[in-house]
Amino acid sequence: MSKKKKGKKKKKKAEKKEEADESQKKGVIYYIKAVFGTVTKSIFDLGLIVILALFVIFLYVYYTTVSPAALLHRSIVETSTIYDKTGEHELYKMHGEENRKVIDHDEIPDTLRWATIAAEDDNFYNHKGIDPFGIARAAKKNFAAGGAAQGGSTITQQLVRNTFLSREKTIKRKFTEMVLAIKMERHYTKDEILDFYLNEVPYGSNAYGADAAAEVYFGKEAKDLTIDEAAMLASLPKATTYYSPYGNNVEKLKLRQQSIIERLGELGLYDAQEIQNALATDTLEKLIEFREEIDAPHFVFYVREQLEEMYGDDVLRRGGLKIYTTLDYEMQKRAEEDVSAYAKKLPSFGASNAALVAVQPKTGDVLAMVGSVDYFDKENDGEVNVALRLRQPGSSFKPIVYAAGFDKGYQPETLLYDVPTSFGKSGSGKEYKPQNFDGKHNGLVSVRKAIQGSLNVPAVKMLYLTGIDNAIDFAETLGFTTLTDRQRFGLSLVLGGGEVKMLEHVGAFAVFANDGVRAPVHGVNKVIDATGKEIGGPPESERVIGEQIARKMNNILSDNKARAYVFGSNAPVYIPGKNVAAKTGTTQDYRDALTLGYTPELAVGVWVGNNDSTLMRAGSIGSKVAAPLWNTFISRELESLPDTQFEPYQKVSSANLMVTGKRPDGVSDGGGETQYYNKNSGKKISAEKARKMDPKKLEKKYRSSFGGHSILHYVNKNMPLDEGAKPNFADPMLKLWDKGISGGYENKEEK
Repeated sequence: MSKKKKGKKKKKKAEKKEEADESQKKGVIYYIKAVFGTVTKSIFDLGLIVILALFVIFLYVYYTTVSPAALLHRSIVETSTIYDKTGEHELYKMHGEENRKVIDHDEIPDTLRWATIAAEDDNFYNHKGIDPFGIARAAKKNFAAGGAAQGGSTITQQLVRNTFLSREKTIKRKFTEMVLAIKMERHYTKDEILDFYLNEVPYGSNAYGADAAAEVYFGKEAKDLTIDEAAMLASLPKATTYYSPYGNNVEKLKLRQQSIIERLGELGLYDAQEIQNALATDTLEKLIEFREEIDAPHFVFYVREQLEEMYGDDVLRRGGLKIYTTLDYEMQKRAEEDVSAYAKKLPSFGASNAALVAVQPKTGDVLAMVGSVDYFDKENDGEVNVALRLRQPGSSFKPIVYAAGFDKGYQPETLLYDVPTSFGKSGSGKEYKPQNFDGKHNGLVSVRKAIQGSLNVPAVKMLYLTGIDNAIDFAETLGFTTLTDRQRFGLSLVLGGGEVKMLEHVGAFAVFANDGVRAPVHGVNKVIDATGKEIGGPPESERVIGEQIARKMNNILSDNKARAYVFGSNAPVYIPGKNVAAKTGTTQDYRDALTLGYTPELAVGVWVGNNDSTLMRAGSIGSKVAAPLWNTFISRELESLPDTQFEPYQKVSSANLMVTGKRPDGVSDGGGETQYYNKNSGKKISAEKARKMDPKKLEKKYRSSFGGHSILHYVNKNMPLDEGAKPNFADPMLKLWDKGISGGYENKEEK
């Protein structure tokens, strides 16, 4: 065969193979298309079915639900009432339409129209009742925030919900709300819907509708509202109690008002100068004095905010609820009288305000709450409830940390050195060398003596031994909720470096009083709806710490002898004939003075200071400033309560040195000497005079030489009772603590 024929044959064979491969490819592609087409068709068919079903449901809801004309014939609402625990005393009535004046379109100013639209629904004049883009934006922000940061409801949806629907968070209710919103938009003009809304919406303080709100807050008619005033009113419907200008969150209200004014500018509704003028106006200064029939106002607003979170503001004002609180009405009146009488002494301390709360440990009931000297004293920020405000607790926080130490294995008998000690560099880059409040040091002391003498150096050592995170975990177990930003806190946390709410602080002490069982602090015991059905009750109690931990703390804090070496045997926290546990606290530069104390039957906290954190006079410590008021109140109340005693704790023994009180050989109690000097003159002064001096003008010198080692030399700090666990000799604190024991910091000024 010639080469030419062979080439043709090979070429033909290759062409056939190529045709076969192409045919196979087409077969595979055809198969894939067929399968994909089937799946696509199935999905498409399913989508059609879902859309058709939703359309049928939409039509059903659209034609079977309430008529839009019903907006003109709304039912009469029922007032909800807040009572004391007996139901015999009405504390507050939350009205519905009794405080509403419906006004015409021409009487509603554009300032409030635009502010409301900017606050709630800036696409109001463009959508048809629901705003898909608004829902998408809200969903995006909520996802980014990890929670419900923003709602997607239009003004029309809110009107429908407030008028015809409940606030239950279900898909059915939301779908019905959307359908009704579309229905209303087809029946009414946008201006009519906005008029309905502005005459309907609650603004807080029993004001329903724009005109009532303008009268209650600014003493004027709605038509006269300025831009800044309208923006403040538009801030309120989102959460009337939370954003109340007479409540605890005024700063949050101002931020919300500011964002609404800025949004008005972004939408081009006012020029730049008008926006700037509105932002520069102090609207809170325009508020008129808030007066209405109310008893125990700080407590009522504390309860109302809780109820609003549970049921919504609209249900509270319209639902005819009967709310039975935990308040002991007679005790509340006595507390108010005590605080009012004590207020006469406050100027002598450089203080202007005081607060008191009383809790029943076994139930968590708030029996009395006085948030300030006078709720209606606007000049003194009387509406501020200091019991719920974030304030530093000073040394009153020490028992929380020591109790966390007990949980880890340390004991009331554990020995710690109270000597000048450096704990290394703090976050500021300076050496952290805490001082005791009286400038003195006491050598080797037990935990019992350290707590009752309110010694700072041993307390910081206990926090290090326990661990900051462990201590915060323990505090949260007791009910504290405000120590969330953990990276802020260092070893000064034990001295009160973290802000807490006094009510939660008293609640934590109540856990000790209740043998380790936490009855969550609360203000509502029972809620009855308009039909007579009980729909709410108190929270359940649970054991959160071991009973031995609680008993150890109770035993220490009620040990008057253990505190006598610093505070004397007749300190204001001592109540003759009564077994009462107590701890005082004073914050830096005398900004706050506190006393918290309890028996198994009653826990009481008192705060004294200035709402704006202005310094009190030097020497205004908790035991001198807050304790007398605390003593007056609790001494009288205990007379009518059972004289229940604290249960004794079981002592623990261990061969490990210092953990259960066993001293190293040759080590005994020591003193050391602190001397005080006037920085300007260089002259030596007495300890008593030093306490009254400006700390910046004071120099302290201390000498100590005890020998021996700190507890870190003898035990593993994470397992103090484990006799087989080896100490960590590489721990940098061991060297620092031992240096203090040997006098390494003597004659050094403490910063």
